[in-house]
Amino acid sequence: MTSDPNLNWKPSAALNVLQQRARLLAATRKFFKQHDVLEVETPILSCGGNPDPNIQSFITAGEDKMYLRTSPEFPLKRLLSAGYGDCYELGKVFRQAESGQHHNPEFTMLEWYRTGWSWRELAVEVVELICFLASKTDKPQLQQWPIDWLTYQQLFKHYTKLDPFSASRDEFAALAKKHHIHSPDNLQRDEWLDFIMSMIIQPSLPQDGITIIHDFPASQAALAKLNPENRQTSLRFEIYLGQQELANGYQELTNAAELEKRFLGDNQKRKNQNLPVVSLDQHLIAAQTQGLPECAGVALGFDRLLMVLTDCNQIAICISFDSSRA
Repeated sequence: MTSDPNLNWKPSAALNVLQQRARLLAATRKFFKQHDVLEVETPILSCGGNPDPNIQSFITAGEDKMYLRTSPEFPLKRLLSAGYGDCYELGKVFRQAESGQHHNPEFTMLEWYRTGWSWRELAVEVVELICFLASKTDKPQLQQWPIDWLTYQQLFKHYTKLDPFSASRDEFAALAKKHHIHSPDNLQRDEWLDFIMSMIIQPSLPQDGITIIHDFPASQAALAKLNPENRQTSLRFEIYLGQQELANGYQELTNAAELEKRFLGDNQKRKNQNLPVVSLDQHLIAAQTQGLPECAGVALGFDRLLMVLTDCNQIAICISFDSSRA
């Protein structure tokens, strides 16, 4: 890729990659048609945003501000609450301050929900989708990759010898020093866990394997239910394809009062971090008050999946025009 600004009118992706992308988009829709999951389109602009302090939204100008969606999660759950059943969306989402080798502020997300399913059943279907799409590429061998299921605690103990639930921040700092990794100052506990995950554990995952990590700390539940068998953990999972973080899923929180409590807690965290407070999605709260059915949901980064299946090492190579050429 060239850095010459006079050539930035050119696409960032090669033609053969865009052709493969088109084939995989079509294959994804075929997969869900075969599995009787309805494709829907939901609003890209919303009056309410995602208050998660780790996610920053783009906001429109003017008196009546609106948020560009960071995922289609909230309107999809409203469809579920209205009784529309299993559904998915494959489309663009937007996040500020996310640019780099594996990030672009505008990217394609695949998100779907299964009513009456457990998160484990959904994780199996995610792997089934990955293998189905791999069969349409030059990497059919990916279908034979081993699948490793690890709890968050097992993962940390295996790769760091530390227990994520009991280790001190001093122990986390000593681990970073041992690996010759400079860490930011004054990291809080969850920030340490995320830092170690991205800087030490993720680069150590098997390159030719699928890793399913589950039972995340309750403090990182997001909108997942807490684990009734261990309240220290939540019914949240992530799937890594090789060393690429690919999908994030939950046994979905259905209690409306708990949903609003978590939203308010996230906004308080934003205040503490001097981040702008986000207007809550009252439509979603009303929908869950009406009744969100028991379900499991997952969001998958389509561009990242394409990176692995086409052996691209930059997300920019997998999209027509990355942010520097938009």
